Amino acid sequence: MTKKKSAAPKKRIEPSSHRHTPGQGHCMDLLRQLSAYIDDELPADICREIRQHLGACPNCEVFIASLQQTVTLCRHRPVPQLTSIDRVNMRRAILDAAEAR
Repeated sequence: MTKKKSAAPKKRIEPSSHRHTPGQGHCMDLLRQLSAYIDDELPADICREIRQHLGACPNCEVFIASLQQTVTLCRHRPVPQLTSIDRVNMRRAILDAAEAR
């Protein structure tokens, strides 16, 4: 009988005061493509560029790890049933927030 390897504890990456100099990484470009990256919908070359950026940018690495964990948790939760009143209230809150901008 083989012994199951225990998962190594995940290394916690602390946000830093990381700053890019002009011409280096592009955090905003990464954020614009984040959904497609997490859903594995980007071409391999773009994914490679994003992984390189994440390796050089601790803040983005922490952010994307947190987002991936959130997505995983949400995918494993049942979809809540909303009443028509819930939908009206939610729609009103979204419109109010949009108008406040």
